[in-house]
This record gives sequence, C-alpha cells and structure tokens, in this order.
Amino acid sequence: MSAFIDLRSDTVTQPSSAMRRAMAEATVGDDVYGEDRTVNALQEEAAELMGFEAALFVPSGTMGNLIAVQLHAQRGTEAIVEANSHVYNYELASMAAHGGVLPRVVRGERGFPNPTEVELLCRKKSYYHAPVTLLLLENTHNHAGGAVLPMARKEALIAAARTHGVPVHLDGARVLNAAVALELSPAEVVAGYDSVGFCLSKGLGAPVGSLLCGTSGFIEEARVARKRLGGGMRQVGVLAAAGRIALRDNIARLSLDHARARRLAEALAGIPGLRIDPAAVETNIVIADVDPPEAVPSWLACLRAGGVLAGTLGFGRIRFVTHLDLDDAGIDRAIALLRARPAYNPVRSPPEEVS
Repeated sequence: MSAFIDLRSDTVTQPSSAMRRAMAEATVGDDVYGEDRTVNALQEEAAELMGFEAALFVPSGTMGNLIAVQLHAQRGTEAIVEANSHVYNYELASMAAHGGVLPRVVRGERGFPNPTEVELLCRKKSYYHAPVTLLLLENTHNHAGGAVLPMARKEALIAAARTHGVPVHLDGARVLNAAVALELSPAEVVAGYDSVGFCLSKGLGAPVGSLLCGTSGFIEEARVARKRLGGGMRQVGVLAAAGRIALRDNIARLSLDHARARRLAEALAGIPGLRIDPAAVETNIVIADVDPPEAVPSWLACLRAGGVLAGTLGFGRIRFVTHLDLDDAGIDRAIALLRARPAYNPVRSPPEEVS
C-alpha cells in the first residue's frame, strides 16, 4: 500500500524542497543578541503582513498565547475564553499555571462569544469579584470546524471589551485561512486587536514556529517573557528560513485546501451514519457527527485499513483537515472508503443463561 493519506491535522505536512534548501543556506546569528538576520527579516515581514509594528518568532502558538496572557492580564484576574477554545482546552491550563490568570469561560455561537455577555463581564466591578483584564478570541475556530469569525462580530466583541479598557488577544493559529475565506488581507482581518499570534506550521506548511504580533513596546516585553519561558533559541534563522518561504508561497494556495474540504463535506453529507452541514465548512476543517457516537473507532479503523488517517474531536465526532500535502486523489480515496464502510455492528455480550 502507498503512504497514508493523513487527514488528522494540517500540522503533519512535510517541509518543501524550497524550505529545506532555504534552511540549509540560511544566514544565521545569535537571536538572543538580536543578530540573526533571517529571523529578523521574518519578523519584519510578518509584522507588515499583519499590519502591526513588530513581531516575534516563538516556538509554538501555545507559547505565544501564554506570553500574551502574561503581558496583557494581571495575576489574580480573569481572562474571558470561549468554552471550546484551544487556549482553554489544549494548552494545559498554562494561563493559570504560569500566568496566575483564571479563565472565565463563556459559551459561544460557532466558537464566538456573545458581545453583550462579554460587555457585562468586563463591566463587573466589586471587591469580591476578580476583574476581567483580557478577552481571548480564536479565528478560525478549531472545535467549530474551522469557522471564520464574522467581521461584524469581531468589531462588536472588540468594542465590548474596549469600552471597559480590556485588551483583546487573538489566537490566530489559522487566521490566514480566515483571510483567504473572507477574501480580505490579513491586516484587515486582524485590525483592532491588541496582539495576534499565528502559526507557520499548520496550513502554511513550515516545520515549526509561530509569530506573535503587537506594538513595538509589547514585542520588546514579549522578547523578555519568551526568554523567561526558555524560548531564546540562538541561531533560529535555520527555522525562520522555512517560515519566510511559507509566507511567500503558501498563503494564496490555502483556497485549494478549502475547496477540498468542502468537497469532502459534501460527500460525507450523503453517507449513512455521518451528519454534517457542508455549508458550515468555511475553511480546511471538516467535522462529522457519528451516529451512533460509539461507532467512531469503527469508522477510523476502516479508514486506516484503507490507508487514510483521520482524528476525533470529542465523543462521537470525526475530524478531517485538508492541507498542502493532500491532493484530490487523497480526498477521493477517503470518500471511497467511507462510502464502502460496512454497516456498524456493535459487539454485544451473549445473553446470560437462565437456569
């Protein structure tokens, strides 16, 4: 059998030959001294792309989000987070463990909080309530199937927080997917935020790294916070070189991933035992509800046996993520396997013998 078609995540991509060549030939220096010209160039390019004064290369989006929490919020206060957000569910409570900040969890619509609720929480002031000192948003929203934050909702959320002097950070791991889906520039999509983090290692295909963007003063503080967290990486231009290729070559092509995701979703909608609304698939993430939910392992096993990998996202849900290492033939293989899957027959214990 040929290599697996890997639909588990867009983090599984392999660096391109252009990236590998750029990494091998990168001009490097000691970044802790600010002397690595390649990472400096990447940071300047990222800041310009996003419309911010400055940017900082960090090893991961998780570190970038933690730095933002530490700089924007005060210890012993609260940060508003959506219940299914990445920062709340997949970052090991780092805002509490390292930042001393309590997440104030709210339920959102397709992953995005209600501006009125946010405004009420930011307004709350009393000596026995921990104040809200940060609003954290996510775009696109992973758990909501790559949902794109509507621009009007974004503006309303930022305004709700700003009314009470609360800064807003965007976990924009896949915000470039949002920009492509909205047919807007990245700077337009992130305008108004106090800081933004985005990943190079997801849809953009680089092997490692994220960029944290903000004002020059914020990034100066972020560099100190990164060092404190062990993120001073010396000759980091070897990694940054791949990131520069990612920004140069792999933004516009995200639309191909979106088209393939929509085609996969449309096929899944016609398969018994799977439920999905193809119209809700806006970017490169496809989440199908499984009926019955306990059949998820059976679906995954069927795919694996045919050379396709997929993942789960909570009980009774299968997640597929398209990316640059996946072509139309891979989508065809996944669809064919799902359509051919035998009916689900749960293993039942034999009835007890009655004497």
